[in-house]
Parts: sequence; structure tokens; C-alpha cells
Amino acid sequence: MSRIGKQPVALPKGVEAKVDSSSITCKGPLGTLRIPLGEGLSAKIDAGTVVVARADDSKLQRAMHGTVRALVANAVEGVTKGYKKSLEVVGVGYKAVLQGKKVALNVGFANTIVVVIPDGVKVEIPDPNHVNISGPDKQLVGQVAADIRSARKPEPYKGKGVRYSDEQVRRKAGKAAAGAAKK
Repeated sequence: MSRIGKQPVALPKGVEAKVDSSSITCKGPLGTLRIPLGEGLSAKIDAGTVVVARADDSKLQRAMHGTVRALVANAVEGVTKGYKKSLEVVGVGYKAVLQGKKVALNVGFANTIVVVIPDGVKVEIPDPNHVNISGPDKQLVGQVAADIRSARKPEPYKGKGVRYSDEQVRRKAGKAAAGAAKK
């Protein structure tokens, strides 16, 4: 049996969960999230916890048992605390600007790169070189951060580009440094 799947998910104060035939809905102070249950999986709520169970030991159900339980745990944490990602825009003249429900990025190309922000995600730009993304849905927050980062990934020679604030960019020696080292 799945070691993660059989663990119950505790529901903190202020979070309610509802189970119907095909999904679990978690509602809390930061919003509402719906997690679909796979075929053959069921969930029940007892004593302030959500328990996910499977009907049999087929390969697909074994695989999905722990996954659905982890998604429920992420949803409970998301509607209580939320998730946050921070990005840095590094480079001379590189900047990010918030334009309504879009982020405009000037990252060294002739065009401005525009990333659309989906509903349920909040983007703040405290200064042109920092972008903060937050929301209750872990997957959506991560996807928006990845979309913004993909506009210009950090390059290894000067380190310019869009990176996560905790990301370490491995730097390479350029031509001049490599040529001087051979002499």
C-alpha cells in the first residue's frame, strides 16, 4: 500500500472539505480548490481529516493513490497559507512592468515579451527587477513563474536573464579568461 496515500490529511481550522463522487473541494480563507479523484479512488472525511482510499491494487490506482493524497495536502495548505515564488530580472536595461492582468518583460529582445496572468494568481512587482507571484494553487503559481522565467533564462557567462530568487546560476569562464589560462 502507498505509504503517502494512506496518511490522512489534517484539516486546520477555517478549512472545509466536501467530497462528491468525482472530486474533493477544499474551501478556506484564500479561496476554493477542486481536486479530481481518479477512477477507482474514493475519499472520506472523518474527525477533521481527509482519507483517500483505492478500490483495488491495479498499477494505475497504486500510482494515483499517493498522488491524489499529495494534491489534497497541497490544496489544504494552499487555501490556508498560499504559495509564493519570487523572481529576479538581472541585466542592464532588463525590467518587468505590470500592465493590468499582464506582465511585460524587457529582457534584451527587440520586442517586449508579454505573459498573461491567469485568474487565481496575484503578481506584484515591487521594483522593476523583482517579481513576486502568489496564490492558493501550487501548480498554477509554479507555472506562471516558469512562464515568466522562460522569457529569458539566465545565461552562464554574465548571468543575465530571469531567475528564481533562490536559484544559483553556474558561471562559465569566457573566451578571454580561458585563453589567458592556457598561456
